[in-house]
Amino acid sequence: MTTGTQTIAVRKNLEIPMRDGVTLVADAYHAPDEKARPALIALSPYGKELQALALTMPPQRRPSPMWDGCIEAGDIARVVGEGYVHVIGDLRGSGGSGGEHIGNYNAGGVSLGQDAYDVIEWVAAQPWCDGNVGMIGISYFGSMQVLAAAERPPHLKAIFVSGGHYDFYETTYHGGIMWFMPRAAREGRGGDSGWAFTDRIKSRMLQNVDPGEVERRVAERLADPDIQAWPNLVHTLHYPVHHEAWFDIVTNDLDGPWYEERNPITVAPNIDIPVWLELDQGRGWTLDGTIELFQALPGPHKRLSIGSYPPMQSRPWIEEHDKMFRWYDRWLKGISNGVEHEPAVEVFVEGSREVVTADQWPPKPVEHRPLYLRTRRALSAEPEVFGPEAAAPDGFFQAPLTVTDTVEVLSWSTAAFEQPAELIGTGAFHLYAAIDQDDTNFILRLWDAAPGGTRQLLTTAYLKASQARARPRPVGRGQPGAPAHPQGAGGAGRDHRVRAADLPVRRDDPARAPAGGRTVVRRAAERRAQRAAAARRVPPAGGPPGHPHDLPRRAASVPARAAIHGVRWPSCRVARRGRNDGASPRGTSARRWTAGDGSPVPTGAAVRRRSGSASTGGSSAGAWTAPSSICSMWMPST
Repeated sequence: MTTGTQTIAVRKNLEIPMRDGVTLVADAYHAPDEKARPALIALSPYGKELQALALTMPPQRRPSPMWDGCIEAGDIARVVGEGYVHVIGDLRGSGGSGGEHIGNYNAGGVSLGQDAYDVIEWVAAQPWCDGNVGMIGISYFGSMQVLAAAERPPHLKAIFVSGGHYDFYETTYHGGIMWFMPRAAREGRGGDSGWAFTDRIKSRMLQNVDPGEVERRVAERLADPDIQAWPNLVHTLHYPVHHEAWFDIVTNDLDGPWYEERNPITVAPNIDIPVWLELDQGRGWTLDGTIELFQALPGPHKRLSIGSYPPMQSRPWIEEHDKMFRWYDRWLKGISNGVEHEPAVEVFVEGSREVVTADQWPPKPVEHRPLYLRTRRALSAEPEVFGPEAAAPDGFFQAPLTVTDTVEVLSWSTAAFEQPAELIGTGAFHLYAAIDQDDTNFILRLWDAAPGGTRQLLTTAYLKASQARARPRPVGRGQPGAPAHPQGAGGAGRDHRVRAADLPVRRDDPARAPAGGRTVVRRAAERRAQRAAAARRVPPAGGPPGHPHDLPRRAASVPARAAIHGVRWPSCRVARRGRNDGASPRGTSARRWTAGDGSPVPTGAAVRRRSGSASTGGSSAGAWTAPSSICSMWMPST
């Protein structure tokens, strides 16, 4: 075929045998001669024919109506022009491939890493491939690269991964709170084309779990106000056909073996080839996982690039190709371009618009400092002078969203910064709250507010009150500054006092603010009833590093989803706003606060100020950094 001035040879519907007898299909694109070349392989369930639009459709930026989030296999014409073979295949159970696809990432069937191994070795043996293989593509394609590399196929020499999903639970739930991005790619909503569905896409729950347990789980989820607020989720639970992957996700709202078994982060220590991880802030929901994956990789040749905050990348995806080809020219073609001698970490700092480089993450030394919630909606480096018992709590009543469109918000603000401040890494928000419902969703937003009144969202943290129990998690999760929670049968309960909820608010990129602005932190409380019974745990004394007042508390942490890899402010004020985001149909109000000794304070409030309410600590993803004029928050993001 000819595209522009370039002629490309296309090998259509190549049949690739898997070790269990299933056949996958793929297309190969290369220069119109018989020379053997290195190959870059792209694998997903999105359909190879969809990816071929990269040859005919100019790259689209959102909000173009032609932008489709599933065209992610890369710039075919450029791959061929750079002297590679571009192989694009359909995963089992999708597109033209055989076999069944059971659950998200086929977690209920044959390992996708195993299939990728077989594809890589088959491609390497073809006469048009010189035996050197890499992989290409973002998002799902990126996750496939990690799963493939962990299997150690002999001919896979390196991978370049942009924007992959590495923690399958956090791809859909943040601190136990559901969000909907994956539904677009799985079912074709929000402008995405979705999976190349066949009748061989199966539900892991319906295939592998006892029918009685499935029925119990469906009834449990239908009773959840978070589900009741979304009619199409009710529809999915009643009619899972054609919604199989999302049905599995909705019926598994707690983290654990269901998600961990085949997480890319879980298998990353098996990888022994060069890996370059790349991410822009536009894909902030995968930033935590990207940094965790980087820390889990054994090396020695590993890279991490965190870019600026543009909109989502183009579709068809064309960005980051310059870096990718330098990487593959070195490891697949053997060209000595010096890429392996460059700093391992590079981070774009918003505000200063500088790029910080280092050989480790975080790229700069980190200092953790607390900020305290104060009366009159202030956020200060100094705690209440007379202690938290002397300060009346803040609170609100959220009317049901069936009768109002108003979402209630609590907010706190720092004074204007007098010196530039730079924040990077992770932090946590320590919260005391009392609720009059069975459960609630706490959502924290941190904003940078400029002197002229404009503001920029820096990061967001999430925590369901019933999940407010801290515990260690693998690969650096659950460490100081990045608290994590066990996902189990526990609950806040009506009139329950959340003694302290630690919301990890992660700033995984540096943020630099010049003097004169103010940083805004918003805490959102989304009221919802849930099934779980009360379960409490008081952590050992000591608290996070720099925590001046370790009051008895129930600890919880929430990873913040929208992490920022770099922001720089002028003198700023930090404002924290709490709000009821997407409240359930039932009205809610907070009825009691706890004092420092745990006794109730008889004042209505949804969030309680506390001496030492926010503090910071280090984690595998770094921590907030700030000069003496401000303090940092413990805030991880997913």
